[in-house]
Amino acid sequence: MIRKTFEHEIQQVKDEVLLLGSMVEHAIIASVEALKKRDIKGAEKIMENDREINQKRFDIEKQLMILIATQQPMAHDLRLLASTMEIISELERMGDYAKGIANINIRMGEEPLLKPLIDIPRMAQIGTSMLHRSLTAFVNEDVEAAKAIPMDDDEVDALYNQVYRELMLLIIQDPKSIERANWLLWTAHNLERVADRVTNICERTIFIATGEMAEIKSSDDDFWKKNK
Repeated sequence: MIRKTFEHEIQQVKDEVLLLGSMVEHAIIASVEALKKRDIKGAEKIMENDREINQKRFDIEKQLMILIATQQPMAHDLRLLASTMEIISELERMGDYAKGIANINIRMGEEPLLKPLIDIPRMAQIGTSMLHRSLTAFVNEDVEAAKAIPMDDDEVDALYNQVYRELMLLIIQDPKSIERANWLLWTAHNLERVADRVTNICERTIFIATGEMAEIKSSDDDFWKKNK
């Protein structure tokens, strides 16, 4: 009976993690959309909503600490609870990246975008897709999915490099555009970091399921060769 109660509480925590993940996904997409449209009010709303993301993270953390203290979990259960603590921290940081993009939008004031946003929204789409799938893998303890998802980070990196090259060319053509270029470069950087933090979630999922911690760096690392 006690075990069933514990499993029920664990499921509640997982549901809350999924809710937090959904909040973060929405914030990332909304922040890029607001920047694309130069929607300042939308950006301000995203910054306000970041407090809700932070509070949700703290609420889940409190739940986890209570479970660790009262249940004294061992082995798999301890890995799950401790890793979930790390995962919600990763999610909160991703929310900060969305907040950062919203802040960029606000700080730009009346300045128009230096160039139309094409690759940056694509980075946001891929990053949030990776995030969504990584949390599904976490809930299901799906090791194969957790190994595969970080492969998409290569596409995010390629888009970031494309944005960087385009912005550097624009700066060379017009040195006065450097500040406007920097706004977009920081936006792309924040989205690139989202994908990196998804990889961290995948590493934790593998650890929960197998007890082995391995760093996933890229598609051609020894990790992939060893885990084909």
